[in-house]
Amino acid sequence: MPNILFLCTGNAARSVMATVMMRSERPEYGIRGAGTFSISGLPMSQRTRAALAKFKLSDPNHKSHQLEEKDCEWADLIIIFEREHQEYIARNHTNSLSIVSSLPRISRELEKTYESLDIRIERLNLAEKKFEQWEEVTDPAGGDQRIFDSCALEISSLIHELALRL
Repeated sequence: MPNILFLCTGNAARSVMATVMMRSERPEYGIRGAGTFSISGLPMSQRTRAALAKFKLSDPNHKSHQLEEKDCEWADLIIIFEREHQEYIARNHTNSLSIVSSLPRISRELEKTYESLDIRIERLNLAEKKFEQWEEVTDPAGGDQRIFDSCALEISSLIHELALRL
């Protein structure tokens, strides 16, 4: 089964939501989350927890995690949420650029075939893709619960589409 890593900034909101939602959709896959600027060991934000609860989802054991090289080596696909995440990978984990995509892009462009995931990812030429504005999933950090709920709804829709394509 494929290993999918969701990468956001602090590993407290977007990547947490995506990780928990994808585990619910595809429990047989290896699913992890990490951050580009994370303090390891912190719980998810209360607003993230509340947003997930509206989907009847939770992860009471979540602890934030800073992205490390071993995470990149583990992953078959690294899913990001904003341009800065792609730039971080380009600076710090260059060898992984070929498996990095935004959640909106991979949810739209991954072919629905029975071929292996690595072949379908390779065909996308992800290392050559420039991050475009339409791909950003806005960070809810600093927003109120309504902003977190809206972010969770957007991520849920994208995760559902991706799960169908996997």
